[in-house]
Amino acid sequence: MGITFLSSDIVESGIQIEKNGKDFYEIVAASSKNDKAKQIFLYLAKEEEKHIKTFEVILSGIETYEPAESYAGEYLDYLKALSEEHVFTKEKKGIEIAQKVNTDMEAIDLAIGFEKDSILFYYEMKKILLEKDYKPVDKLIEQEQEHLRKLSEVKKSL
Repeated sequence: MGITFLSSDIVESGIQIEKNGKDFYEIVAASSKNDKAKQIFLYLAKEEEKHIKTFEVILSGIETYEPAESYAGEYLDYLKALSEEHVFTKEKKGIEIAQKVNTDMEAIDLAIGFEKDSILFYYEMKKILLEKDYKPVDKLIEQEQEHLRKLSEVKKSL
């Protein structure tokens, strides 16, 4: 059987994604020239705060889990690679990226990419969680999908 690892590391990555998302949305909202864009950014910043709290609840009850693997550490290696490629898992990265944004369209395009990356990461995260934690993660995925839809609508209107 594969090695046992703490899925808390992956959930903590989810928390960092949401913190960076919140920072990103707050900064681009403050510099937005378009009312629709500003509104969606402010809305998304509040949503990310809720997601942080959801992940903190999951984290408080996390248990060790051994996913089925072809070789020891396979799935942890995969999730680490996935999270390392997700720009928002690095501390303060949301601020750094937001400060380089020049237009509302650029911010929207970046946000769409971040939301898509988050959806993928959370789908994969479910594989290392116990079944009791599926429902809150599924709800987060649904919310990220809704964010993606709203961002796409705003993009069309710009």
